[in-house]
Amino acid sequence: MPTLSVSEFKATCLAVLEDVKKHKKRVLITKRGKPIAEVVPYESKEKRIPLKDTVRFVGDIVSPVAGTDWEASR
Repeated sequence: MPTLSVSEFKATCLAVLEDVKKHKKRVLITKRGKPIAEVVPYESKEKRIPLKDTVRFVGDIVSPVAGTDWEASR
C-alpha cells in the first residue's frame, strides 16, 4: 500500500483521489511517520442493473404481430 505524508497528500490530493478511484488501491496518510488516515476506493453496496427501468411495454408483448400491421407488406 502506498504511503504519503500529510504535506504530500495536501499538495496532490486530487491526483491521489483519482488514482485511488482508477486503480482501486488504498493509500495510507502519515503524519511524522505515524498513520493517521487511509484513503480507500468507494464500493457501492447496491447491485447495478444497467438497463433497469429503461424499457416500457405498450400493448400485448406475447402474441405475434399481424402481417397487415407492417408497412412493407402493403
